[in-house]
Amino acid sequence: MTTWLRAAALAAGLALIGFGLYGLLTDPYLTDPAQVLTWAVGALVLHDAVWLPLLCLVGARLARGPVLRGWLIVVAAVTAVGLPAVLRADDDHGNPSLLPLPYLRNWLAVLAATAALALVIGLVRRWLRPRPVSRREGRS
Repeated sequence: MTTWLRAAALAAGLALIGFGLYGLLTDPYLTDPAQVLTWAVGALVLHDAVWLPLLCLVGARLARGPVLRGWLIVVAAVTAVGLPAVLRADDDHGNPSLLPLPYLRNWLAVLAATAALALVIGLVRRWLRPRPVSRREGRS
């Protein structure tokens, strides 16, 4: 059963890669597919050679528990995506519809909500953890 699932996942992944490459090579708006390929390779190298090792190092050094580590990964991903908008929030060049939302407030709200969720998960995990039996309780 597992072999069939893996084969199906592999076939689906290869089909999606083929569809993406077909779209890249036939899209009339992309005048230079090599430039897109260069950007994709650069993003892959940046992710695998810089971002991921840095995230793993920080997680291994600062976070001992899986919940905190998971939350740090969420924080890193949300920050990587949202930080450009947060930093350019007041840079609208006279066009107030360019960056119309309160990005700093929203970014902090997402961080607070994910921190609260991580705290709840951590407390539930601690509450559900079996407690060791003390010597006094065992000698009744």
